[in-house]
Amino acid sequence: MKILFLHGWTSDPGGVKPTYLKDHGNTVINPKLPDDDFLEAVRIAQAEFDPHQPQVVVGSSRGGAVAMNINSGTAKLVLLCPAWRKYGSVRSVKPGTLILHSRADDVIPLADPEPLEAMLRACEATD
Repeated sequence: MKILFLHGWTSDPGGVKPTYLKDHGNTVINPKLPDDDFLEAVRIAQAEFDPHQPQVVVGSSRGGAVAMNINSGTAKLVLLCPAWRKYGSVRSVKPGTLILHSRADDVIPLADPEPLEAMLRACEATD
């Protein structure tokens, strides 16, 4: 499966989460997003989405807010602790979006545990 992974603020491509997805047989597109310009991060994400047309977009923290602000067509969104209240203008998600969260997150308020397996299952789930 082809996955666009959008990392969080002060993170870099190639972290634990995108590597886990790649190690489980997925093609992962993982662009470097700027920390200081949200609109540029959205532009870069859209520029990666358009030619690759991934089946899933995974956004972690600020990357979740970026994912919410791109035109992702029919791709499934999997948002990990999305920082949507802090970044961007979109305040709702499209139907079928999965949101995973962790009680241990000390930046974005809690929802449910976020093990790596749950992220992988969310990407693989069909509607």
